[in-house]
Amino acid sequence: MFPVTVPRSQLICSEATPYYHIVSRCVRRSYLCGVDTVTQQSFEHRRGWIEDKLKALSTVFCIDICAYAIMNNHYHLVLSIDCDGVKKLTEREVIERWCTLHEMPLLIERYLIQQDLHSSTKEVCQHIISEWRERLSSISWFMKILNQTIARLANKEDDCTGHFWEGRFKSQALLDGKALLTAMAYVDLNPIRANMADSLETSDFTSVKERLSALKSKKLTPPCLHPFIGNPTNEMIKGIPFRLDDYLEIVDWSGKQINPNKRGAIEAAAPPVLQQLKIEQKEWLKLCTTLEKSRASLVGEVKSYAHAIHKLQRKRHTGLKITSAA
Repeated sequence: MFPVTVPRSQLICSEATPYYHIVSRCVRRSYLCGVDTVTQQSFEHRRGWIEDKLKALSTVFCIDICAYAIMNNHYHLVLSIDCDGVKKLTEREVIERWCTLHEMPLLIERYLIQQDLHSSTKEVCQHIISEWRERLSSISWFMKILNQTIARLANKEDDCTGHFWEGRFKSQALLDGKALLTAMAYVDLNPIRANMADSLETSDFTSVKERLSALKSKKLTPPCLHPFIGNPTNEMIKGIPFRLDDYLEIVDWSGKQINPNKRGAIEAAAPPVLQQLKIEQKEWLKLCTTLEKSRASLVGEVKSYAHAIHKLQRKRHTGLKITSAA
């Protein structure tokens, strides 16, 4: 679906944008989740594997989950790299986080308890910790650990070996707020587009259902998801720069327009947030249904491209340009 010959360093760069749309697909005929139509074996429980691992990794990595949807043979994520957060971690915090996923080397144990170490040995330890810090804000490492965990569990359950996922996950850089909101809606509407659900409330294993469930429990944001903060005046506030109510309204409206079972329905008035974003209804609905098919590695307004291309060191790119309404 996306270009596969571009180095990952030219697809993901936190200096270009912290936001990315990620897709990872299963390579085998058998489903990642759902029910295999040939064998009638159910793999529904694997959705829980992915969701649980996502939540666990969100507490370790300095990467926030804006949206997710777990489908039958693939899953979607919208991730935000917390560049400031990873810089603020102390050495001890970096070690503790990384070693929740991997065994702690003896050398680092000695460094932690302040044993007498030669200066050159201390430099080695500091270099290792520096590498771990970089990895804690790396989408590539986030995806590597997530996919390896699920592949091991699935291969053990299927009593087989070999690749479970495609060789590389696919990524799209989301260059601005319009691109971010579009990608989140695209991800959350996956079950409705696939006719697996007819409402947001029945869209199982999606971030939008998780957010709706949290609201019913009188919680603004589920612990594993990046919060909506509106239009913040305080730059220290970290979160998605839109109101949750506006997002839920536009996703609900979009779902009613694209639901295969409601093609003959009279279109309701578009939510006000579309006017605020200055996006035409037709373009918004097109973006919400064809984002992945566009093969674009960059998504955003034209004015967002120059900075991103420079930071990604790209001479050529495939981009999906979001135009503003007149």
